[in-house]
Amino acid sequence: MPKVALYNVSGQQIGDIELNDAVFGAEVNQHVLYEAVKNQLANKRQGTQSAKTRAEVRGGGKKPWRQKGTGRARQGSIRAPQWIGGGVVFAPKPRDYSYSIPKKVKRLAMKSALSSKVESKEIIVLDELNLTQPKTKDMVNILKNINSNKKALIVMAEKNENIIKSARNIPGVQTSLTNTLNVYDILKYDSFIITRDAVKIVEEVYA
Repeated sequence: MPKVALYNVSGQQIGDIELNDAVFGAEVNQHVLYEAVKNQLANKRQGTQSAKTRAEVRGGGKKPWRQKGTGRARQGSIRAPQWIGGGVVFAPKPRDYSYSIPKKVKRLAMKSALSSKVESKEIIVLDELNLTQPKTKDMVNILKNINSNKKALIVMAEKNENIIKSARNIPGVQTSLTNTLNVYDILKYDSFIITRDAVKIVEEVYA
């Protein structure tokens, strides 16, 4: 079982914590991580882009000049793609980019992402994380105490408004709950900060 240090908010190591080998010690599958991230980014796409084809652009019903004898290239409409104000060739239309991947692939990707953080020593486990009031300065000090990188993901077991409000104004810092945790966010942020209670929930779900 992988063993990592357990810290308090002052940055002091108060012990070690053993992580579940099936969740945090799995073999990292790069291809599955790629598929999970690609799927998540595709599902986020709005697909609202739209442009008009030559059939939809207003005007251009009359042939601009006769076919032969003018010395100019033949033209059928002033709304053809080569004209200013003309339609767009293969114009993009609203579409749904989302698709699904198998549940087993999602689980494997999550295990690979979590294990990669342990493998690269980018995981920081806190004994607990509580603030009496929303204060950005306090959160900045906590992150400084635990030697967190500028881009950090803070994972909590349950919603804590004081933590969320204290972290949201810090550039590069994001908060998440165990039930909203995803592969893209885990890989996107350099420091993976998680409370001991959140670790237990993650292990229960993915073990």
